[in-house]
Amino acid sequence: MNNGFGIPGNMKQMMEQAQAIQKKILKVKEDAGTRYAEASSGGGMVKAVVNGKFELISLAIDKQVVNPDEVEMLQDLILSAVAEAYSKVKSENDKLLEEVTGGIGIPGLF
Repeated sequence: MNNGFGIPGNMKQMMEQAQAIQKKILKVKEDAGTRYAEASSGGGMVKAVVNGKFELISLAIDKQVVNPDEVEMLQDLILSAVAEAYSKVKSENDKLLEEVTGGIGIPGLF
């Protein structure tokens, strides 16, 4: 069946669905800056907040964990908190994109 544009009806429908998915993906990406993930390490002594665009928004360090003799430990705690926050953001982004695409994995969206 032809729709008058030389495109079979089912092909036109598929293109419309692809365009709708593309719009939803763009919306998810636009909204990424408003989603946040917080993670902590060292029993809450170091807290990191990352947004859905993988930008570090804040880093809080309890003064009790600041010890000039244990700088390496503090560095490890910071890295751990930031990495966990990034992991949470990636997981949330993946979940949202899976909902939009119906489970089709499209690499490189975030």
